[in-house]
Amino acid sequence: MDLARFKALTFDVYGTLIDWETGIWNALQPLLSIANREIGLEEALETYGEFETRQEAETPSLHYRTLLAVVHARLARHWRIAAQADLHERFGASVPDWPAFPDSSEALAYLKQHFRLVVLSNVDGRSFAASSRKLGVTFDAVYTAEDIGSYKPDPNNFRFLFDRLKQDLGIQQGEVLHVAQSLFHDHAPAENIGLASVWIDRRFGMEGSGATKRPVVQPKVGGHFPTLADFAATHRTANKR
Repeated sequence: MDLARFKALTFDVYGTLIDWETGIWNALQPLLSIANREIGLEEALETYGEFETRQEAETPSLHYRTLLAVVHARLARHWRIAAQADLHERFGASVPDWPAFPDSSEALAYLKQHFRLVVLSNVDGRSFAASSRKLGVTFDAVYTAEDIGSYKPDPNNFRFLFDRLKQDLGIQQGEVLHVAQSLFHDHAPAENIGLASVWIDRRFGMEGSGATKRPVVQPKVGGHFPTLADFAATHRTANKR
């Protein structure tokens, strides 16, 4: 892939730049601590992923903080855990506590020197603002599910992205490279609409799909990197030639 042809990188944030699996697991601890059986990491993440995906499809306009609280309540019922409403609300408000991946800030700072950086995320603006402070760069544009009224993988999110990139930054679809972890939320719809993408495979070498639903068919991607630092290093090497 010739990276020089792209003017903008669009990012899925949670799972790609922010370590949402660690964040989710930590935020689930108050609930899991009162369960009547041990619920391990992978079971918790996979069940969460199933419930969140279902909820996003059922209530596409629901504010993400509220959606997380609803998902938490559904998890409690699924696991037969009696939990007070305040636990659900605390989980919904947990996004600002989710940590960034260790390489995100430095890699973004490098990439910022060569591309416009844009966010396309399944969260709300307030939650992203807190996460953004951990990433150390100013993004050129931020588009969230709250702005759009739906959640990826809805193709409407990508249509919104292209319309706004052209309007706000004068950038066309063919000049955009989507950088994301989720095959289900990002790479499958990107392939369907002809958007170039690279996979930041944060679960490289691990079994299962974690908190991200597995797509029915493995989408094609333009590049596969275990970390964002690896992607940035590939650009750095190509840029020296």
